[in-house]
Amino acid sequence: MSKAAVLGAGSWGTAFAKVLADAGTDVTLWARRSEIAEAVVTRHENPDYLPGIVLPPTLSATDDHEEALAGADIVVLAVPSQSLRGNLERWAGAIGPDATLLSLAKGIESVTLLRMSEVVSQVASVDPSRVAVLSGPNLAREIALGQPAATVVACADEARALAVQKACATSYFRPYTNTDVIGCEIGGACKNVIALACGMASGIGLGENTIASLITRGLAEIIRLGVALGGNAATLAGLAGVGDLVATCTSPLSRNRSFGERLGLGGSLESAQAATNGQIAEGVKSCTSVRALAAANGVEMPLTDAVHRVCHEGMSVHDAVGMLLGRRIKPE
Repeated sequence: MSKAAVLGAGSWGTAFAKVLADAGTDVTLWARRSEIAEAVVTRHENPDYLPGIVLPPTLSATDDHEEALAGADIVVLAVPSQSLRGNLERWAGAIGPDATLLSLAKGIESVTLLRMSEVVSQVASVDPSRVAVLSGPNLAREIALGQPAATVVACADEARALAVQKACATSYFRPYTNTDVIGCEIGGACKNVIALACGMASGIGLGENTIASLITRGLAEIIRLGVALGGNAATLAGLAGVGDLVATCTSPLSRNRSFGERLGLGGSLESAQAATNGQIAEGVKSCTSVRALAAANGVEMPLTDAVHRVCHEGMSVHDAVGMLLGRRIKPE
């Protein structure tokens, strides 16, 4: 039986730890705060991130990363993309010599413009074939409630992808395997940015036609970037691309969409962050790094550029929409 360590006890880290436990995997959840670890063990709940969700009694938790990592052959990295490097530098020495490292983080690192699997490989000094990523339409609370969902486990080493697949397959959570790590990561990083755009549009009162148009044109941007970096367009037409994009752009459970909506209603970054329990939406940071990565590869991403301008250059949502609508007309 696999032994997994999930490092990060936010909503998705906790939900995925529950999936692993429900699949029969021996799993320990690492939490930065001791009170969260204690609540998971004694009350079988993460009251800060998944209140009201009953966690399996077999799920253990600790605030000691070395205890969590001891003997783990699957190491799940479930911290935000921009804090992954710093955390992994502290954890790397305790990771087993042949463990598979599974990234749940979705983003592009700000300074280096590296994908998360590249950050993991670099910081942990492991071959890229040991690094897997997980991406799909995976809203944490729905999965924690046991609602059916599917996902993609991508790894260059197919045997490792299959091992992770077996470790997290349940009656309600269906993982598919893929070897296209690049495609899965670009889909996961970019969809947060497009979800911000959809939220902004909703916030200023625009309707479903607009949202559908943003999703469709956003997908076109994502595919352009993914293919330019060596990803497969077919991956981005599947669960890790369009599936994740639709869920994130349309659900009120999506932090990025909700954050964007607050901006559209006239809120500031600070007020939107305060309304989401102090958590900043991943897309707010990712829009800048995705934009820079696109520019470095000669890829045009007007939606991403507009989101960056709203979040970081003071452009109003109304002006951003006007800028997009004012682009020259051309064939699709």
